[in-house]
Amino acid sequence: MRVGITGVGAHLPEREVGTAELQDGIGRLPRGLLARLTGIERRRIASDGEYASTLGLHAARAALEAAELDPLDIDLLLFASASRDMVEPATAHILQDTLGSRAHALDVTNACNSFVNGIDLARSMILAGRARRALVVTGETPSRVMRPRVADMAEARRSFAGFTFGDAGAAVVVEPVDRGGILDIDTETFSEHWTVGGIPGGGSRHPRGDEYSYFTGDGHKLRGVFEKIGASILDRVRARTGFEFTDYTKILVHQVTLPYLERFVEVTGVPRDRLEVTVTSLGNMASATLGVQLDRIFPYLSPGDRVLFMGLGGGVSIMTMVWERS
Repeated sequence: MRVGITGVGAHLPEREVGTAELQDGIGRLPRGLLARLTGIERRRIASDGEYASTLGLHAARAALEAAELDPLDIDLLLFASASRDMVEPATAHILQDTLGSRAHALDVTNACNSFVNGIDLARSMILAGRARRALVVTGETPSRVMRPRVADMAEARRSFAGFTFGDAGAAVVVEPVDRGGILDIDTETFSEHWTVGGIPGGGSRHPRGDEYSYFTGDGHKLRGVFEKIGASILDRVRARTGFEFTDYTKILVHQVTLPYLERFVEVTGVPRDRLEVTVTSLGNMASATLGVQLDRIFPYLSPGDRVLFMGLGGGVSIMTMVWERS
């Protein structure tokens, strides 16, 4: 059995915030510093009445419409995101209640790799006969974990990665296909680096306290980790599939900042013209990044066109997926 992606959707909040405006609110940073260090010009920010499930809901409806399906046609709903509406219940249930589906619903979370992990899990459950058709949804609101103001440069450095964030939703329909589909998946995990960055609050270690609710971490160290471990997985994919970078119509990569992306090109040799650059206008959309990129290119793909996905997630984990449009 072949399993592929048959419908794609994405959603961006209406509110757009320029990096200069964001920095003015944070305070105590040299003028233009964020834009200069990140290459991010602007990003979308969810309004007070928009949540992770809200962004995911709009994307889910778009993906179902693209696949010409009704919500009741799916029997597996995965909310695969680093963001969520609340600790309990699973955000998948909140989304499903509004969507109107009756599927087996659960959350999948693995930082910025959540969405690709969700696609992999959906494919696995279909291959195992546990599901017939899946809807994988992400709704990311990482702007909610940006520190609103910094007291000094030391605090700014600890909080810097959070200032790259932008909000978005994305969704895909995953089901059996006659040809093409998901051809290859690989993962690599280095859990010894879990302390490099994250959001410490909301769990049993720090259940309460605003100080724990902001994203903190060492962005320079995280970049070094990915540079050290990131290229080997691409070598394995090339050896296993026989596909060179030029055999892909597009190569979708998780994007944190523009300098990170440029360094990725330098280290891996990925042709820049194969990339779909979103970070400059939308920021770091966490796990929604690859879904938004896929939604942008999906209408222009022809049957047989191949796409390579590469996810990078805190924890840390790396994930690749090779998909061919049916």
